[in-house]
Amino acid sequence: METLSMLPLRLAGFHSKKFLRLCVQWFTSAFLLALASTSQAEYEVNMTPGVTDISQSVFSLHMVIFWICVVIGIAVFGVMFWSMFKYRKSQGAKPAQFHESTTVEIIWTLIPIIILVAMAVPATSTLKEMYDTTESDIDIKITGYQWKWQYDYINDDVSFFSNLSTPQDQISNETTKGENYLLEVDEPLVIPINKKIRFLVTANDVIHSWWVPAFAVKKDAIPGFINEAWTKVNEPGIYRGQCAELCGNNHGFMPIVVKAVEEPEYLAWLAEKQAKAKAEALQASQVWSMDDLMAKGEAVYNTNCAACHQQNGMGIPPAFPALKGSPVAIGPSEDHINIVVKGKPGTAMQAFAAQLSDVDLAAVITYERNAWGNNTGDSVSPQDIAKAKGN
Repeated sequence: METLSMLPLRLAGFHSKKFLRLCVQWFTSAFLLALASTSQAEYEVNMTPGVTDISQSVFSLHMVIFWICVVIGIAVFGVMFWSMFKYRKSQGAKPAQFHESTTVEIIWTLIPIIILVAMAVPATSTLKEMYDTTESDIDIKITGYQWKWQYDYINDDVSFFSNLSTPQDQISNETTKGENYLLEVDEPLVIPINKKIRFLVTANDVIHSWWVPAFAVKKDAIPGFINEAWTKVNEPGIYRGQCAELCGNNHGFMPIVVKAVEEPEYLAWLAEKQAKAKAEALQASQVWSMDDLMAKGEAVYNTNCAACHQQNGMGIPPAFPALKGSPVAIGPSEDHINIVVKGKPGTAMQAFAAQLSDVDLAAVITYERNAWGNNTGDSVSPQDIAKAKGN
């Protein structure tokens, strides 16, 4: 085995002038490209420090290791370029013929060990802190669906879905895109600042990944498993993220929005959500008119169904069949209710029994049976949904 001390002489026969000229050309091109990029838009490639103690620890650790790698890179490539220049063929350098050096072997074994230990100590400390989910103030279960998130405040009887709220016109390039295009939702996750929040992350269908860069939290959501993470936000604000695991054709349409607020504002929001949940439970026993069901059903459809079946009901065959004139939408209402409530095995049609309230289900089915010219005249009631669920 040859040692590092042989490198200068082994490189002596290399055409160093040509190589150095290519290096200069490459670095010049890279510099001009970077300069052009900065003139057109903000050019950022580094991590964000975030708004939690953990995220800032991760950022600091990243920067320390980055500069260690920079120093190592400068040292290694410096020796290489100096060797090619100093011991080049045009200067008459002759390669030496020798082998092992015990001293060199020991040195280049010990130095990497010392560097790795120096990096491992702070990294291990940060990882231990990241995985410590004990003594949380609030527990929130996060469930990934195709393609939305469900948030359950375990000890507070609050549960809701968070859906993409970017208008379809923007997605279809029919109107100007908003500031938070594809990163806005109808119901953000609301948490108080200066409280330890434990996340219990799972999924209902396929693997998703709940990722908020500002918190340094990225946790896979796997069906049948619960992964844990936590955060403690120091500053009020709105923080955005996305699903970070390819989970289907609408993977890019399930954003995450977290709203961190002062504790009094959080408690007021929580009380409002609890009151709203009670009011919705009472609505299930009311009698709804066709007009009210159609109006509510259109809103529910656009939020939960239009991504697959399209706003005009034409679907995206064969994966997502049309509802306009379909045997399901104009056939017996019992069959229609059953497929929406329980889903259809072997297809992309999910069971919405646990995702929507009885009122929402009655409204959206009524809408589907009377929109786009279907005009069945059928009106589905929340009591019909409860019967289909077996309640």
